[in-house]
Amino acid sequence: QVQLVESGGGLVQAGGSLRLSCAASGDTICISDMGWYRQAPGEERELVARSTSGGMPDYADSVKGRFTISGDNASNTVYLQMNTLKPEETADYYCNARLGTVQTMCRVGGRNYYGVTFWGKGTPVTVSS
Repeated sequence: QVQLVESGGGLVQAGGSLRLSCAASGDTICISDMGWYRQAPGEERELVARSTSGGMPDYADSVKGRFTISGDNASNTVYLQMNTLKPEETADYYCNARLGTVQTMCRVGGRNYYGVTFWGKGTPVTVSS
């Protein structure tokens, strides 16, 4: 398993910026990709950004050009730079990690992973008008 701890959320005015961080620990060698999701009250959790096997990240259409996902393999940390934030983007932001893939198993410490995912507890982001 992996443990994911998000940080960097808070209150920001519309048009402002925040950088979220997600630190991973545990079986990090098996992480195949990581991403960011958000969930507002009464809404479904939705993809914001995540890495892909091809190396090009996926972004929600609504954040393209404003958000950037990046990572630091040395520290097992993934970041989400959010610029020009909008009030409707107020939500809890969650870090997600996938270990192994459906096609490729990852084995470490006697544990096998075939695309199992883990979630952080989330960090709140509030964008005021």
